[in-house]
Amino acid sequence: MPDTVLTPAIRDEIARLERADIMVGIPSFKNAATIGYVVRAAQAGLVQYFPDLRPVVVNSDAGSPDGTGRVVVDTEPPEYVERILLVRPTNKLARVSLTYPEVDGVGGKGAALRTIFEIAAALEVQALVVVDSDLRSIVPEWIELLAGPILKGGYDFVAPLYARHKHDGTITNTVTYPLTRALYGLRIRQPIGGDFGVSGDLVRQYLKSGGWTNEVSRFGIDIWMTTEAVTSGYAVCQTRLGAKVHDPKDPGADLGPMFRQVVTTILRLAVANVDRWRAIHGSHDVPAYGFERVIDPPPLEVNVLRLLSEFHLGSLTMAATWRAMLAPATAEAIEGLAAEAGTMADAVRNRLQMDEPGAGTPTTAAMAEAAAAFDVPDEVWTRVIYDLVIAARDEPEKLEAYVAALVPIYFGRVASFVIENRDRTTDRAEDQVERQAREFERQKPYLLERWDAPPTPKQPIATPAAEAASAR
Repeated sequence: MPDTVLTPAIRDEIARLERADIMVGIPSFKNAATIGYVVRAAQAGLVQYFPDLRPVVVNSDAGSPDGTGRVVVDTEPPEYVERILLVRPTNKLARVSLTYPEVDGVGGKGAALRTIFEIAAALEVQALVVVDSDLRSIVPEWIELLAGPILKGGYDFVAPLYARHKHDGTITNTVTYPLTRALYGLRIRQPIGGDFGVSGDLVRQYLKSGGWTNEVSRFGIDIWMTTEAVTSGYAVCQTRLGAKVHDPKDPGADLGPMFRQVVTTILRLAVANVDRWRAIHGSHDVPAYGFERVIDPPPLEVNVLRLLSEFHLGSLTMAATWRAMLAPATAEAIEGLAAEAGTMADAVRNRLQMDEPGAGTPTTAAMAEAAAAFDVPDEVWTRVIYDLVIAARDEPEKLEAYVAALVPIYFGRVASFVIENRDRTTDRAEDQVERQAREFERQKPYLLERWDAPPTPKQPIATPAAEAASAR
């Protein structure tokens, strides 16, 4: 990794700013429709809650063709914010919008944050707040909620604590939350939340730390940051932000690439940090800052039929890969569940055609009700993830292929969650997330047993074409 990724133009901008006490960073790509509101809220939060500090807002953009950077520049000036808030800050609020350079030829969210970290370190900020550029629920108070624990409480990493719809945050619910909790013993509910606060000390730790992989330069950045903070001994807390409203994503249609980058990163980190987690048993709560907010997040539709179909189709092309990356008993269970998913998908299609012929895409509730008998047990899913930890250690060169093969199993697990919680409120569905997290803790001895056992010989992975031919 290079010592710096900053271009001469960015270094000139840093020299112009000289110093800052608090900074809000906003990574972006094609967010012209939403980033103006995010910038206004960030500016208002800095002026209202930290009037005596030297503030700066930095937009780190990927060269958006929709004019995202121009929206940032044209957003109401800081003087306007001061007038509407009736606050006279000690220092002028500065704004910067720039196109970030790639890290080792790779661009993405992590590369955008790398530039933000370097600027924050050069300006010697005490607290850095990062917020997503597609937020529709951010309010000025978020800046205080994310920076306050650092400036007032001595924390180094502030993770968000959201109220999210039961169908939102599926990567968090199924992998990053239960695995982080079981490995490191901390109940960080949103370890890849996207909005967070970081102390100046931790920013410098990020910059000097190794492990800036291609996945970390993309969507692996959030779990890398959380894990680095935890394993390096920094003080971690959570902050209650209320509902997170952002661009909705159907897990079956939108989250495949993000899943691969996040999960590849967390598995590599698990292997690298075994000395940090092998002696940890159970978990404990992480301090939470801010008041509880009673807010109902907006609903999110999920195509259950697509999830079931993708799980079944995965078994037709990836069964040999599943058998290579999973323990025999786990692979057998997954193949059986994939066959059930195919049968259930056919039943759902038939049921929906009978009930609503030609009615278009059915609702999540209708599909979930039609597939009510399908279930991926917590125990099986837990062993799938723990088997992948072992595979990441034993065959690191195959990890990307293994995680790609995990995607349809993940789709099956998400379908199972949606089906199980079809008649439950978001609050009730959280009970199932907690139940699964406890299962990860309960089965940690399984992970340790496999970790300490001698490796078993692996069979070569068949190509998708060969697997399809075998299936025929």
